Amino acid sequence: MRGAVIHAPGDVRFETLDDPKILHPTDAVIRMAVTCVCGSDLWPWRGLEPIGDAHPMGHEYVGFVEEVGSEVTAVKPGQFVVGSFATSDNTCANCRNGFPSNCLHREFMSTCQAEYVRIPNAQGTLVATDEVPDEELWPGLLAVSDVMGTGWWAADAAEVRPGSTAVVVGDGAVGLCAVIAAKERGAERIVAMSRHASRQKLAREFGATDIVTERGAEGIARIKDLTGGIGADSVLECVGTAQAMRQALHSARPGGSVGFVGVPHDVSVDGPELFFSHVGLRGGPAPVRRYLPDLVERVVTGRIDPGKVFDLTLPLDQVAEGYRAMDERRAIKALLRP
Repeated sequence: MRGAVIHAPGDVRFETLDDPKILHPTDAVIRMAVTCVCGSDLWPWRGLEPIGDAHPMGHEYVGFVEEVGSEVTAVKPGQFVVGSFATSDNTCANCRNGFPSNCLHREFMSTCQAEYVRIPNAQGTLVATDEVPDEELWPGLLAVSDVMGTGWWAADAAEVRPGSTAVVVGDGAVGLCAVIAAKERGAERIVAMSRHASRQKLAREFGATDIVTERGAEGIARIKDLTGGIGADSVLECVGTAQAMRQALHSARPGGSVGFVGVPHDVSVDGPELFFSHVGLRGGPAPVRRYLPDLVERVVTGRIDPGKVFDLTLPLDQVAEGYRAMDERRAIKALLRP
């Protein structure tokens, strides 16, 4: 098969790779319907994460089951399936407690920008749709495997409730999906922090009621202005930088909550400052598998359309252009078709 391999910062190539095979009785192999480039893939692309030896890339996927191991009964060949970027058996204590992304047998997907992919822990990870969905729904279902599930986790972790005020820090695909999640969870006021007109427009379409363009101390002051000097009930941090985390923590009201889902890079939290703020803080890899049945249903029924975050579609063999376009902010998120 063919797939994306990263060799060095700024160097992603489309190469011939070994076909995936069933290695364990809990595995499945799927044929990719569509895949994509994630904002987190840009960290190694930009040289901000070590790459080491050349290796495949990609962790978002929807596709058709080709083969299953002997212990996989939840899905069968021919079915269209959606899975999480973090695989899980869905039976261990952490899974039962609602955190399948911390499964005791977790494996992070990392080979999905390819024509075929092996899915470990397939029994607990994959969710089949009732029938093969129309192709127009594939982007939305693909978003569910990571960015929509992660946006939902941001809202969940930040305890967004009906009638509340939510602030979303970050206007990438996760931040925009977090706007959807805040609206679905009943937030009355949703403030999207964004400096880009195209992303502001999509945030409004997804349910944002206010746009704040300022960042840092100015952004915090603007949020305080909008909330009577108090701060927001919930803040959804969807970036992962030190500035974004500080902005989030200082935009929340005493007793409010911050959900942080951007993979942290050079982020530190001041203990005494957090202690005296009375702000709750929760984050981590999104427990996407917990949300999959609900989110798949919302997409299939047309209640939400997170697939709109894909504003660039490319053939899979042009995956490197997808990285470049997202790095240069010419695209929010690049969809790749095998």
